[in-house]
Amino acid sequence: MKKWFQEVPTWGRWTLALLSGLLVFGMLAMVFGFDAGDDRRTEKVGFIILGGIDEPGWNESHYEGIKSACETLGVALLVREHVAEGTGAVNEAIRSLADEGAGMIFLCSYGYPEEARETVAAYPGIAFATHAPSPDVPNITSCFPRMFQGRYLAGALAGLRTKTNVIGYVAAMPNAQVNRNLNAFALGALRANPNARIVVAWTGAWEDAEKEKENVLQLVHRSGADIITYQQDDQAVPDACEALGVDFISVNTRLANYPHHLASITCRWDIYYRHILQRYLKGELNAIRNRWIGIDEGAIHLADVSERIGLDAGYAVAGLRRDLEGFHPIFRGPIRDTRGLLRVGAGEVLHDDALLARMDWYVEGVEFLDR
Repeated sequence: MKKWFQEVPTWGRWTLALLSGLLVFGMLAMVFGFDAGDDRRTEKVGFIILGGIDEPGWNESHYEGIKSACETLGVALLVREHVAEGTGAVNEAIRSLADEGAGMIFLCSYGYPEEARETVAAYPGIAFATHAPSPDVPNITSCFPRMFQGRYLAGALAGLRTKTNVIGYVAAMPNAQVNRNLNAFALGALRANPNARIVVAWTGAWEDAEKEKENVLQLVHRSGADIITYQQDDQAVPDACEALGVDFISVNTRLANYPHHLASITCRWDIYYRHILQRYLKGELNAIRNRWIGIDEGAIHLADVSERIGLDAGYAVAGLRRDLEGFHPIFRGPIRDTRGLLRVGAGEVLHDDALLARMDWYVEGVEFLDR
């Protein structure tokens, strides 16, 4: 055999060596699933959201964030928008994304995870993530931005700025996420101004422009609020405040060009989604049940702070931010609820599990427009 190979011309030996190499590579491709025509398989990530990706506020900011993260990491983004909660549409969206080859799916509305529990469980090979509490299914993880840190800073700013000592808060619905943010805002306002009152008006929906505008009117004219903030997915509250000439603090949208805008509570959603996608690409996403991303990682900000707040208020808020970056907890006792019940004892800290699922009460100083 050796003699036969030596008798083959040099060009023939090279040809045989090349063919042998291609044969070995082909066999390895069959065994390990390599695609000889592609350097690597492109990962596909699905994204399901309640509204339209071009709607200012929650929807657009999340889309721009995950789009940026996918582009940075070389991941293909598959989007399903206008997927209403409580209709079963999220289950159909999951199935269609699975059919398109999504290896990970992000559920970007509070009610999706529980509604899609059985569908998520039916795709154990897909990694799911959400910003809401997740059902007890192994392949879904809750990834929470500590938006309540930005709310706390905004509350302090409002407490320092108010002249009537009444701050209005338009809120979608009383779930743990909304309550967590509301309570953090109230704690910030009350620590900056113990005489402040935080008056809440519920809308019952993530988006209801008419109800939101009506609530702003009621908070201003009935309660005397001179500063308004909100937790809604759209921009109806800022527009209503501008129409009335009332100062406001925005959320998930940059409105520095509005004359009555005081500041924006923002999350760097690109940082948030990049963190999640990196965990997914490493195969670590569902290794733990809950992940938190906060101000210490550069994700949470109080941005576009108006010059009208003055230097003293600006320095005070900046000091609170440094405290948060140094891991000073917001929910440190003593904290009492609206009934005077001690919820967090002196020196105690409310931990993440309680913030996540058991925030069904309101701190002392919070009032309700309709109660």
